[in-house]
Amino acid sequence: QVQLVESGEGLVQAGGSLKLSCSASGRTLSIYGMGWFRQAPGKEREFVAAISWNGGRLYYPNSVKGRFTISRDNAKNTVYLQMNTLKPEDTAVYYCAAGRSAYWIGQPDFTDFDSWGQGTQVTVSS
Repeated sequence: QVQLVESGEGLVQAGGSLKLSCSASGRTLSIYGMGWFRQAPGKEREFVAAISWNGGRLYYPNSVKGRFTISRDNAKNTVYLQMNTLKPEDTAVYYCAAGRSAYWIGQPDFTDFDSWGQGTQVTVSS
């Protein structure tokens, strides 16, 4: 079983930037796709970004495309989420997740991931 730990939580003003990190232990992640999800109070968990095992495929929903960038460093067993031009509606707890496969044909959803971090809070003020 893999353990995932997110870091980089913070409070930023609208238009600002924040970078989240997700470090893994217990299993090498270099052969698995990785993803980020978020959940705001009273809302369902929402897909934010995913990356294939070698970084060759990237997946984003329209809500963050062009503003968020997912990347990975397999040597460090770490995944990142760079968030730019943040909006108040980006406020949520962000979760890192390890995938069940190396990549996906279409946009993955939460059933395609089998390990989750504890979450880190991102708050964007207007």
